Amino acid sequence: MVEQDKERLDHPGERSADKGKNVQKKIVVRNLSKIFGDHPEKALKLIEEGCSKEEILEKTGQTVGVSNASFEVDEGEIFVLMGLSGSGKSTLMRCLNRLIEPTSGEILIDGKNVVDLDEEGLLELRRKKASMVFQRFALFPHRTVINNVAFGLEIQGIDEKERLERARKVLEMVGLKQWENSLPDQLSGGMQQRVGLARALANDPDILLMDEAFSALDPLIRREMQNELLSLQSKVNKTIIFVTHDLDEALRIGDRIALMKDGHIVQIGTPEEILTNPANKYVRKFVEDVDMTKVLVAEGVMKAPVETVALKEGPRVALRAMREAGISSIFVVTRERKLAGIVTADDAYEARERGEKDLSKILITDVPTAKPDTPVSDLIPVLAESKFPVAVVNDDNKLLGVIVRGALLAGMVRKGDEE
Repeated sequence: MVEQDKERLDHPGERSADKGKNVQKKIVVRNLSKIFGDHPEKALKLIEEGCSKEEILEKTGQTVGVSNASFEVDEGEIFVLMGLSGSGKSTLMRCLNRLIEPTSGEILIDGKNVVDLDEEGLLELRRKKASMVFQRFALFPHRTVINNVAFGLEIQGIDEKERLERARKVLEMVGLKQWENSLPDQLSGGMQQRVGLARALANDPDILLMDEAFSALDPLIRREMQNELLSLQSKVNKTIIFVTHDLDEALRIGDRIALMKDGHIVQIGTPEEILTNPANKYVRKFVEDVDMTKVLVAEGVMKAPVETVALKEGPRVALRAMREAGISSIFVVTRERKLAGIVTADDAYEARERGEKDLSKILITDVPTAKPDTPVSDLIPVLAESKFPVAVVNDDNKLLGVIVRGALLAGMVRKGDEE
């Protein structure tokens, strides 16, 4: 996860420049609205005037499904639409492939406006570009697993040998190859949902639209399916729009989350951004019971490694740096800023008294380290047992930050708790 980005929170339809660099925008939604009723133009006018969903219904009899929504989704991103029942999340998703016709706005997929597609273009989009996975598995009870998976390919006119071969490949991918000749009612709920996922993947779409895909499953199976999706995504790298009303699920699988209320998108951000910088009271209330340690990561609570010494320096330099910073130990880095270890004030003092000129003899190399995406929950026991801070390093062992007990606790405090 990235450090908090105020611009992204203030402008929820945009990504920060560093995050979006060299990443293709797969989906761009601009000012999308959906009004249910015979006179949508009346509701659209009131939306522009800032009226609420309830006010618009009272004044016009029109129901606002989605209100002026804008966002962008990067290629390969899992983007979660989250909200309570009636928030507009499923309506918004179904507008993306026009299972529900938008009232106004633009939906660009690979730069092409979905709203302008004719019937043939729309059919092509649904068959090849964006596949859907439903909450209810929607399997054909009389078809075997492999024929359920191959159904979309059959509709496309692909010959039997090729479609069954492709179906077998995705069944193996989701761990169901040995069940290919079974009927759906011989499978558990989680297995049936895997068949639904395999059917969507068989078309090799760029985009997966998953509408409450795991909501009908028992909690344990649901957790397994979340793991399965994350594992699968690491292999296939699809662009995924995932709808859920479950905050824990959204936090677990989403690269970014769009939180919706009454048809509006009220905040977009990474799980950490939404938890640590809720945009308003509604978001703060929505996330107040989340266990922060399970969501926050090392990058979000570390402080910059300002107080370091170079490996070539001596104990006098180390002691001076520690004295000025008011600390009792200091990390030692190479010229390339790679972590070499840590020295303590006591050891540096004794080394100075012995007349030693470098830190090699007192360098402690067995220090706790973490990667930027290490969950805070994993760091708590490490800090409890270690007398040293945790060094946050990248894959090249370069020192990125330092975590001490106080910083960890401070990082877990939400702004809302401080007000």
